[in-house]
Amino acid sequence: MQLDLLVEQFKKKDPSAFEKLHGMYADNICGVINTIVKNDSIAQEICQDVFIKIWNNSESYNSSKGRFFTWILNIARNAAIDEIRSRSYKNEKKNLSADYFVGILQNKEDEDSVVDTKVLRNLVKNLKEKCVQIIELLYFRGYTQKDAAEELDIPIGTVKTRNRSCISQLRENMEIK
Repeated sequence: MQLDLLVEQFKKKDPSAFEKLHGMYADNICGVINTIVKNDSIAQEICQDVFIKIWNNSESYNSSKGRFFTWILNIARNAAIDEIRSRSYKNEKKNLSADYFVGILQNKEDEDSVVDTKVLRNLVKNLKEKCVQIIELLYFRGYTQKDAAEELDIPIGTVKTRNRSCISQLRENMEIK
């Protein structure tokens, strides 16, 4: 069944569409969550919560804003980061490499995740090391700007400026594709 049709059925609360989409994406989503929280059982719980959340908010998905997989992935990433922050995980400062995060998706069969992985790698590979550090800390490891400033031993204003600059560079890289 075509993905767009499946998503439309899902948005209309079709349980069989939900089951198919869950089967397509659950392993990827749980893997990404586990990469962030570093605990299998917690990752499974968060993954279940994410799928309940997307079911309850299915009407909020807008295909003009991005792929369905990316929508779920963002919800999962935010849920995992919320879990880390709620458990005072940030004191442990777990190392999470962007390459490892991308690698999880690349190893899966899902077409969307493979495309997203290639795009992500191409966007990130042209960035300066300073940008990669900022993006990894803020977006992959869930640091606040203040935490990133402390970790890199630079002023918070510099973190904010680099973040804006790096996001602008990513946008430019997206236009070049």
